[in-house]
Amino acid sequence: MTAPKSGDPTTINRLYGRSSGHKLRKGQAELVETLLPQLEVTADGEITSHRLFGDDRPLHFEIGFGAGEHLAYRADLLPDHGFIGCEPFLNGVATALGHIRDQGLANVRLHMGDALDVLRRVPDQSLLMVYLLHPDPWPKARHAKRRMVNDGPVRLFAAKLKPGGELRIATDDPTYLAWALMVMKRHEAEFEWLAEAPRDFLERPGGWPATRYEEKAVREGRRAYALRYRRR
Repeated sequence: MTAPKSGDPTTINRLYGRSSGHKLRKGQAELVETLLPQLEVTADGEITSHRLFGDDRPLHFEIGFGAGEHLAYRADLLPDHGFIGCEPFLNGVATALGHIRDQGLANVRLHMGDALDVLRRVPDQSLLMVYLLHPDPWPKARHAKRRMVNDGPVRLFAAKLKPGGELRIATDDPTYLAWALMVMKRHEAEFEWLAEAPRDFLERPGGWPATRYEEKAVREGRRAYALRYRRR
């Protein structure tokens, strides 16, 4: 693996990968048609707590929420906080809508598409938490610039998090783990790694549930790594 160059202006300006898979079931399609429009992030302008929820509450931002089980768990755990979830995959959005409906979650807003497009519209120092759980590792070296943990996105995370806010990264890919640690090492001025012992990145802290993807990885013999960084 080749280390990204220091000061590399890498940023992600294109969404890679597919946006849909198997055909939605009837109930899922109805949720996309009826519930998603009620929960969608506004199409333009600043994205603030007041604009989304009508009050001043702590904001969380999840990039690529998959099937939405982590997003729904956290929103249920912290009902007075606001959650913004972004996912380009239609089937994942449909499944997340089911969680939101079944759990009666009023504190979640969704965007089906590129998370960074939405994140750029969030005012600086507005977010309490940013979650990046099991992003696509893009394992080939020539695709490394597509990885979400790169200098451009990390600088954006730093800008949007409040001082003391937290960035959480999870991966089951050893190459991605090494890459993420390498990139984040260069951003020590912005982020403090909250790990003092191996168990601090081999075990998730309380309130951080395993996702469906992580459970599958463990069944297949892969270890999941949990990285936590505090915005200085």
